[in-house]
Amino acid sequence: MIETCPRRRMITGISFLVILTTLVLIIESRWTGSPKPKHFVIENNSTCWMKEEYEIIQDCHPCSAFEIASKIKGVCIHTHNKEVLRCRSGETVSRSCDKVAWMDKRNFWTFESLLCAVGILSTLVSFYRQKILDKKVMMRIHRQLHQSV
Repeated sequence: MIETCPRRRMITGISFLVILTTLVLIIESRWTGSPKPKHFVIENNSTCWMKEEYEIIQDCHPCSAFEIASKIKGVCIHTHNKEVLRCRSGETVSRSCDKVAWMDKRNFWTFESLLCAVGILSTLVSFYRQKILDKKVMMRIHRQLHQSV
């Protein structure tokens, strides 16, 4: 189908899509403002990490299924992730966090691997189909030559 499209029409269509994409990106960047700061739930209502310096003891990690189901830790209810902080005063506090870095990385590479596999499979199917079509054309030419002789 795309083979029958004239070159001028293809260039016009691609140019239109590029301009449309650029406009959408410009409009989206104008409409979306700066993200609002997220206020996460803190265990035991301690806000020492807001007032003084703190050290992250455990990076953001998923809460266990038991913590989520039993609602023992209030920080696990909203985002199902938590990180442990130690304030300068020595107080240890858990707070909710937005994303777990290693899970995002794993999901990204899983997605990329899946896309790569689909691409390779599509390429193989395309080559196989082209081989079959070439064989049919050769058989048709062979038949026509055979009938004309």
